[in-house]
Amino acid sequence: MSESTGKKLDATGLFCPEPVFRTKIEIERMQVGEIITVAADDPAAEDDISRWVTRNGHELLELSKDGDTITFQIKKVK
Repeated sequence: MSESTGKKLDATGLFCPEPVFRTKIEIERMQVGEIITVAADDPAAEDDISRWVTRNGHELLELSKDGDTITFQIKKVK
């Protein structure tokens, strides 16, 4: 199996602060330059994860919404 699609984290069904907390843990395990796709359906996650990514110097490549699900593509920068 190829890991070329990058890491995925399904945080749907979880509520603040779990989506941000789990995103943080996964990014800490990654190498610089790797990308993770995070899915969450907690309305607070949009602001929480976006702010956490910016505050920690990573790059939010994409944010999209499909119904209640918010999907983030985050690149580990440091």
